[in-house]
Amino acid sequence: MLDWNDPLAKQPSKTKSVEPAVVENVLNQAEQGNIAIESIEAPVKTHNVAPVNPEDKRVINGHTDINQLAPFKYPWAWNFFLNANKNHWTPLDINMAQDVTDYRHKLTPNEKHVYENVLSYLTTSDILAMRNIGLAVMEKMSAPELQIYQARQVYEESLHTWTYQHCIETIGLDQSEIYNRYRVVPEIHQKIAMANRRLNSVLRSDIDLNDEDELHNFVMSYMFFAAVFEGCWFYNGFSPIFALQRRGLMKGTAEQLQYIMRDEVMHAAFGIRVVKQILREENLKLDPKAIRNMWDEAYEAEKGYTSYILRDPILGYSAETHLGQFQYIANRRAIQLGLNDEPFPGAESTLPWLDEQANMRKEKNFFETRVTEYQTGGALTWD
Repeated sequence: MLDWNDPLAKQPSKTKSVEPAVVENVLNQAEQGNIAIESIEAPVKTHNVAPVNPEDKRVINGHTDINQLAPFKYPWAWNFFLNANKNHWTPLDINMAQDVTDYRHKLTPNEKHVYENVLSYLTTSDILAMRNIGLAVMEKMSAPELQIYQARQVYEESLHTWTYQHCIETIGLDQSEIYNRYRVVPEIHQKIAMANRRLNSVLRSDIDLNDEDELHNFVMSYMFFAAVFEGCWFYNGFSPIFALQRRGLMKGTAEQLQYIMRDEVMHAAFGIRVVKQILREENLKLDPKAIRNMWDEAYEAEKGYTSYILRDPILGYSAETHLGQFQYIANRRAIQLGLNDEPFPGAESTLPWLDEQANMRKEKNFFETRVTEYQTGGALTWD
């Protein structure tokens, strides 16, 4: 029996065999007609059901058996799950000792301001992302191959939150102060509040996605989450820390964020593909004004946030650099979504090195740090 005070402790087997005398007594009673043994072996009633036809599956509003994984209609979703498991890591795998020294003795006040506020925003955002996928999106999916990747995504968002907490704790920052900044710093709060407003409207189980207005709202919410929240805000949001890394500072934190960035690239790509699939299957046309409003709101929130974290530029990085890259990435996400118009025509990349962060292979000295470039990690591909 499991010891709830020590679940991992090995317990002696307490399985008892049936006493021979008991068996003999049962058989004797059966011979006398007191027990109908054949009644114990009565056949189980069955009913005939049609096998699942994968072509009948739908992303949402489907009526096939949600518990039957295969045959797949969306094999690409299963491949996302398999690929995600190749990027397996924990924050304990990365050596943070040098970061402690860098923060205490090498970072300028402006660089500390950037570092702390990036972590403050990210740790709140990943909890929001975890809840959105687990409570607002995953339950609406009616094909299990979609849900199983999203279950992995929920785990990854939890892992990311652990990573930020590990960085905050290792550096020795005031946790209460860091975690509360999104509540007391208007520029951070504005960004979180916008996300909450757009995501909370679908954070309920009674949505009727056969209703066109509800369906439109759900797809717009998921599009915002995949293309903006994860595809732009997260993707671009790590870059101030990467700018420090490029100067040899806070390399442990930056390496943690590289692994997170790999996850987020897949999250965004998966979400964008699901949105496009829903649009095809439901023959849904999105309101161009709603899309334009999404990009404008996202940019204004990013501009306010950027003006705060980069109120003074740091060496090699500025607010203009950050916002220019946001516009460039937003255009890229719009193209991936198949939208007709780029939200920021003519925007050019201001951080040509940023994409390298998701693909960089890191050589490790075995005697200096634990190996974090897993054998399977080198085989990652990006759908």
